[in-house]
Amino acid sequence: MKRYTDTGKKDTRSGFGAGLTELGRTNPNVVALCADLVGSLKMQDFIDENPERFFQVGIAEANMMGIAAGMTIGGKIPFTGTFANFSTGRVYDQIRQSIAYSDKNVKICASHAGLTLGEDGATHQILEDIGLMKMLPGMTVINTCDYNQTKAATIAIAEHHGPVYLRFGRPKVANFTPEDQKFEVGKAVLLNEGTDVTIIATGHLVWEALQAAEELEEKGVSAEVINIHTIKPLDEAAILASVGKTGCVVTAEEHNFLGGLGESVSRTLVQNHPAPQEFVATMDTFGESGTPEQLMEKYGLNAAAIIRAVEKVIKRK
Repeated sequence: MKRYTDTGKKDTRSGFGAGLTELGRTNPNVVALCADLVGSLKMQDFIDENPERFFQVGIAEANMMGIAAGMTIGGKIPFTGTFANFSTGRVYDQIRQSIAYSDKNVKICASHAGLTLGEDGATHQILEDIGLMKMLPGMTVINTCDYNQTKAATIAIAEHHGPVYLRFGRPKVANFTPEDQKFEVGKAVLLNEGTDVTIIATGHLVWEALQAAEELEEKGVSAEVINIHTIKPLDEAAILASVGKTGCVVTAEEHNFLGGLGESVSRTLVQNHPAPQEFVATMDTFGESGTPEQLMEKYGLNAAAIIRAVEKVIKRK
């Protein structure tokens, strides 16, 4: 199988900050808004270079969404920044009514998603945000896997018309995708070809899927690995082509199995090519306080959990 190298752990939120800074230099219509979390969202470089294009809203996330929606009417491309739980659950009505319903060109950029923000605890560890956002008509949902991909996605969504939910995280994780990659909204990335099982992963679980595939190869199992960075619109063609070849699938995500990537894959398979599927995800539960590593182990969101799911699903073929 193809081997991927971790070029040095970086946090995906810094990838967002780098992408936003580059947009500030290349696209004069890009503006940024933040709800009192500039440091956490890595927005300071953009602010330093474009102070007149930054708006500190304070701890008023609902107002931020309304302001952002209004800015689009004048041709601006607003990027909002706060934690994922404040970017979705707290402001869902404003997003639905002011952004999604009227197809406003707002980029909702959400850090600290999933369990891996760690010690902040269950109240901040949103595990249902993908489901909330993908149910909104017209909303594009993107969940990136590393620093390079997050930077590329941030730049790409400025050219994509319509509301976007861009989800990324707090911790430093493996940085393994190409620095010069072209990010295509809605286009899956085939990372490794295989014949026995398809592993479809998103976000922080993509690297874990690659580690699982290496271990499975040593056990004589050939795993195809697909990085689904865009959960909506879903690259159904890539999924069906792979599962049509392997005959079974494991989905892996740092999200509740209800409403996430795995559920979208299941719908695609049921409608087109029914096949056995196993889920690596949180199982209808909230998180708790702990280090990212402790939480990913406890809640079964790592390479070992993916391997167990693969061994189980292959028996169901």
